[in-house]
Order: sequence, then C-alpha cells, then structure tokens
Amino acid sequence: MGLKIRKPGLLTTVQDLGRYGYQRQGVVVGGAMDKVALRIANLLVGNAEGAATLEISMQGPEIEFEQDTIIALGGADLSASINDKPVRLWRPVLVKAGSILRFGKPRYGNYTYLAVGGGVDVPVVMGSCSTYMHAGLGGLQGRALRSGDKLYLGASSETNRQILSALLLQGKKEASFTEALWSPEPELLPAYAQYPVLRARGNLEYNWFSESSRGYIWQEKYKLLPQSDRMGYRLQGAMLVLEEERGMLSTAVSFGTVQVPKQGNPIILMADAQTTGGYPRIIQVITADLPKLAQVQPGGVISFEDISLEEAQRLFYQQELSMLALQQAILYKLNQV
Repeated sequence: MGLKIRKPGLLTTVQDLGRYGYQRQGVVVGGAMDKVALRIANLLVGNAEGAATLEISMQGPEIEFEQDTIIALGGADLSASINDKPVRLWRPVLVKAGSILRFGKPRYGNYTYLAVGGGVDVPVVMGSCSTYMHAGLGGLQGRALRSGDKLYLGASSETNRQILSALLLQGKKEASFTEALWSPEPELLPAYAQYPVLRARGNLEYNWFSESSRGYIWQEKYKLLPQSDRMGYRLQGAMLVLEEERGMLSTAVSFGTVQVPKQGNPIILMADAQTTGGYPRIIQVITADLPKLAQVQPGGVISFEDISLEEAQRLFYQQELSMLALQQAILYKLNQV
C-alpha cells in the first residue's frame, strides 16, 4: 500500500537529487529542478535529504493515500488541499488513509515536491531514482505518472516514526489530516520571485560576444517563453551576437549554463540539460540561484547580475549552512514534542 495516482496532472515524475558520475557516457544528471525544495521537504518528514519524492508541475495530480502517511510539500504553491481543505507548505503533515490530495491554481512557482515518510520506493538506476523521460530511465518505468499508477513507500526510519507519533497525539481522530504546529523560519526557506535577478559569471565564450551583447546580458530584462521545459528555459529579449563568426566543437555544459544559438535569444540549460552543447556559452548562473530560476513561471521576467567567483562561492556556502541549520532545528524540534 502507498499512493494511488487518480489523475496525473500536467507532469508528475519521481525525482531525487540526480544521477552523478555518468556524464562522460552521455547520461545527464537530471533530478529535481529545485533541489533545495526537495531537500527541505525530505528533512521535514524525517527522510535523508536526497530521498525520492514526487515532482509536481503547474497543474497538479490527484493522489489517494492508501495508508496513514507523513508528508511535506515544498517549492511552488500550487494551492494544495486534502479532502478539499487547504494544506500548507513547508511543514510535516499526517494524512489519514483514504484521503485525497489535490492541487488548484498555481499561486507562485512551477514545481512542488511531495516528500513522503520513507521516500517513494522505486528501483535505483545508475545510483538514482530520478526519472529521465528522454531515455526512459529511472522513476516509475522511466516515464511520467499516469492515472491508476501505484507507488509504494520505503521503510520508515526512527525519525519518520517520531514525527508520526507526535502528529497522532496532536490530531483529532476524525480529521483527515493533521499539520504540525511548527514550520522552519522563513529565512531558512528559498526566496522565490516572479522577476528575479539571477547572479551569474561570465562563461568561457563570454569574450566572443560583441561589446553591446556583453552589455545587454547584464543590463536588459529577458522574458521566459512557454516553450521552456526541464531541459532548457528559453528567453526572449535583446539579441546577443558574436563579434565575428566562429565555429566550436561540442563542449561541457551543466544546469545553469546560458547558451546562445545563432538566432540570438539565450537558453538557460536546466536539470535535464544534455551533457555537451555546441553553442557559445555566455554566462553561468550560480548554483545558489538555481532554485529561484527553476520556479520562474512562463511569462516571468528575469535579469542577470555579474558577481565575483568568491561571492558565488560564499553564497553557496551560506545556502549549505542554512540547510545544516534547518536539519538541526528539525531534530531539536522533534526532541521537544
């Protein structure tokens, strides 16, 4: 018993932190689009932070719980409800067997993560449970979830059981779900924005671009097009051109690399980015800002800010310290309940 998918939504897949170590064989890293949201949702239910979750995009699925389950939702606010009563993000929730989770109109963001106590139990393929649909790899048969699919939960940990016990004591017997009375401090959660400024660094072909193009990339605003997906976010704005025509061999790219095809509109490579690309790389979005980037909805407007390598490293270090602080705060809270 576990989760039954009554309706699949727009795109619901199993994701974890990705498939590392196989890029030289052409296998993409993949994994969650917003890895920080996935990590926090897992910590809130007492899982290891990289456990397999469901990644839910925009129009969410309808999911029936076949057993009492501890869950946490993190990332985009897609107006989640259980048995038609609103349920909040970023906190542990005990859901009773037979209850149904639904999603409504997106309030902000693209991707919500549903973490369940014990994690989603699917086979580990090349070190990861993540679904890579282009290759039919990982997750549930390498594909998006469909109506009628059933997913099983992994074995519960001692922390999962502690959270379950605390919520059973707190909740009313007849309630279909019980939310924890606490949630992380807002400063420990990702700061999303509809019009974010993404911090970035000039990439290896930066100086190939004309002087005006190098100015545009830092000064102009770019609109996110609806043709964007897990592989790349397509932007529309000031056209970027090379100083002179050049040829280049395919070379390494990663999540956050901004490539510029010949037509001049940049593409930001996302979680399912290919391992190599043949377009000039103008800038690289810093790792700490990738969650903020992932949650920009089509039609959203972004801009870029040039920062130093040292500042990029400091921001990443600060993000990891926040994750550590959150983990400690959750353990402390569990010992208080």
